[in-house]
Amino acid sequence: MTAPKAPQPKAPMARLDRLLANLGYGSRREVSALVARGQVVLDGAVVKDAGARLAITPDLPARMTISRQPLDPPAPLTLLMHKPLGVVCSHREAGRSVYELLPQRWRARMPGLSSIGRLDKETSGLLLVTDDGPFLHRVISPKNHVEKVYLATLDRPLDGSEAEAFAAGTLMLEGEKEPLAPAVLEPIGLKNARLIITEGRYHQVRRMFAAVGNHVVGLHRERIGGLALPGDLEPGAWRILTRDEQAAIFS
Repeated sequence: MTAPKAPQPKAPMARLDRLLANLGYGSRREVSALVARGQVVLDGAVVKDAGARLAITPDLPARMTISRQPLDPPAPLTLLMHKPLGVVCSHREAGRSVYELLPQRWRARMPGLSSIGRLDKETSGLLLVTDDGPFLHRVISPKNHVEKVYLATLDRPLDGSEAEAFAAGTLMLEGEKEPLAPAVLEPIGLKNARLIITEGRYHQVRRMFAAVGNHVVGLHRERIGGLALPGDLEPGAWRILTRDEQAAIFS
């Protein structure tokens, strides 16, 4: 006798106008105008009621079009981005931001998109951007010990003492009251190293090298947990992170 299948969780429901407004397509009044003009199509049929309730299923973007374009993916959404140099990760910091690399209406999404840990303006590499709060906190939580792997280019040659200092778990950063967790340094050249950390303190990698008398002149994040930056993802490019890739972070 086969065991009964576990019931599948029901898809969440939402009013069409609220869903599209939350995805940045405009105010609910503007969305109603889109519907009135016949610009919203579901399963090949024009939607006529802006207040219609829909099941938010994973295949909805493949079934619905807005002005002849596929529906943007509903929340929760996580993106994998190759952050280029010269852009910031904060909504509030001056200068061009990573959010300007995304479709313009995505800046009006609710819940809003946020980076999972910041890379400073002069750091490139793997960046995750999400509206999934629980996932964000799972990645950054110190208790999960998710590794962040950086390639650092230094101003001066390594002197051979850095690996021991970083691994000791006693290194203090200026202005901090708690020592850093142990970190792994792998020299890959006279002035180049790979650094593996499990914390995410402010400008941590740069401050770590400063604490041992060196200066970082180039910094690139190549991995978060078990997820590496794809070699074919150009700087400034991004794509939606798959569920398997999300799981790989914690593997």
